[in-house]
Amino acid sequence: MSEVLKTLSNIRSLRVIAREVTLEQLEGLLEKLTIVVEEKREAVKAQEAEVAQRLESLNKYRELLAQDGISAEELALLLGSSTESKKREPRTPRPAKYKYVDNGVEKTWTGQGRTPSVIQKALDAGKSLKDFEI
Repeated sequence: MSEVLKTLSNIRSLRVIAREVTLEQLEGLLEKLTIVVEEKREAVKAQEAEVAQRLESLNKYRELLAQDGISAEELALLLGSSTESKKREPRTPRPAKYKYVDNGVEKTWTGQGRTPSVIQKALDAGKSLKDFEI
């Protein structure tokens, strides 16, 4: 929530602002706020009417399908869309490209992501990544 909205939502903050401005300025703000509220109401009504019209159209087609004895599932199969969600196959792990020893334990790194600290220290000391290749 923005600071302006927090201020406008708090009656105490509004009273503080009201003490600092003239009545004419407050009335001007009220008129502008009223205009914005009415515009928002009209936009919401238009959106609700659009949704209602879409639902009415869908119901009309559902009735037509029912009259012809066709179910929604049959129509979906006819159009080639599946009602089941497609599951993504997990990505196969990348093969390791580099090998290094960390605290006496041999480890590998694919070359993706953050460089392991052992390799980074060696690179900073002048070594090359080719020294760590498998």
